[in-house]
Amino acid sequence: MEPVKVGILGLGTVGAGAVNLLARNGAEITRRAGRDIRFTRAAVRDTSKARECSTADIDIGTDCHAIVADPNIDVVIELIGGDTEAFDLVMAAIANGKHVVTANKHLIALRGNEIFAAADEAGVVVSFEAAVAGGIPIIKAIRESLAANHIEWVAGIINGTGNFILSQMVFENVSFDEALADAQTRGFAEADPTFDVEGIDAAHKLAILGSIAFGIPLSFDKIFTQGIRDIDSDDIEYCAELGYRIKHLGIARRQDIGVEMRVHPTLVSEKALLASVEGEKNAIMVYGDAVGPTVYYGAGAGAGPTASAVVADLIDTVRMISVDPKGRVPHLAFQPDELTDEPILGSENFECGHYFRVQVADQIGVLAEITRALADQQIGIEAILQKDPPTEEDDARVMIVTKPARESSLNKVLDHIRALPYTRDGIVHMRVAQFED
Repeated sequence: MEPVKVGILGLGTVGAGAVNLLARNGAEITRRAGRDIRFTRAAVRDTSKARECSTADIDIGTDCHAIVADPNIDVVIELIGGDTEAFDLVMAAIANGKHVVTANKHLIALRGNEIFAAADEAGVVVSFEAAVAGGIPIIKAIRESLAANHIEWVAGIINGTGNFILSQMVFENVSFDEALADAQTRGFAEADPTFDVEGIDAAHKLAILGSIAFGIPLSFDKIFTQGIRDIDSDDIEYCAELGYRIKHLGIARRQDIGVEMRVHPTLVSEKALLASVEGEKNAIMVYGDAVGPTVYYGAGAGAGPTASAVVADLIDTVRMISVDPKGRVPHLAFQPDELTDEPILGSENFECGHYFRVQVADQIGVLAEITRALADQQIGIEAILQKDPPTEEDDARVMIVTKPARESSLNKVLDHIRALPYTRDGIVHMRVAQFED
């Protein structure tokens, strides 16, 4: 049987890692796939640049469009990133009858609905395991291994840069800016870290996870997204005293009235599994009605882990090449005509516990007024921490963790507190996660 010929767009860290992995484990990969797989063409920006892989058997050029149009190429691997040029190339590859493997979460989250519709029409496969959580096989787990389950929720640490920064703030007792600089020095954060620290990267990944978990179209533009730039060392300390760690989580959860899709700093009980995930690692929990909670942990980025997912997708693609398209695993887990338009809920409908810190004048009756406002909205209190002012001229700080409540009710409480004459500016509010683990 003829080898499957692969063209790769982009031969950087991940692309080189994929080439090296196929070279190192080629015999075993052939045994798994049932056919030889060969990288035959690659497109790069600079052909004179030294590569971290052997390119002796690869025709290297600068024209991506020539690869997606080459009739001898069976599968195209897209590793150039972004959602403009990459989209045009992927759509051209599909139109030319080629299967596609991509690690581009940005592309899938923003343009995946169009891409999958085109792929279904053309009878080709678009695989994207490496787009979420690097080498952790979370897409396959939800889409295939948990296919018998009604998924209740998905939650996890899906951006290693943000997790590294928060870990450094805890263990090295440094500020956000210092931890970010450390992440950049170590290569965990880009020179422009916006996508990581503002939650955009995690929201791209959550859009994909929510879609395959709940059978809804990709809905990146509807995800509530909040970053970690404003996390204060004081809140890290106070939350620790209350028995919590602050983690930057992506959470997708069903409600009767729709689906919560949210990325934000979250208090996690120090006893929960996610609280112990440190550094640049990723971890995702999925709750199915039959299986209960399951946990997936590992490296969420890097040449080896991401290349592992890319080559695994390549193997799956080769296995499916001769399969009737109607018998293949659907791109978004559910049959294309069975996706539902469940509403994506706004933040006022989120149901969870809440943490808030308020700075107030050190007067009798202040705490009673705050707790009365919570009682008026029928919001229970999980824990209270009060820090007396260091001097008589300073203000006191009150930290409260509530029991689960609808966010619209909590907002009424915070509005009431802000209007009190002894409240100072700047209430800090974060959400609290409750997991069955």
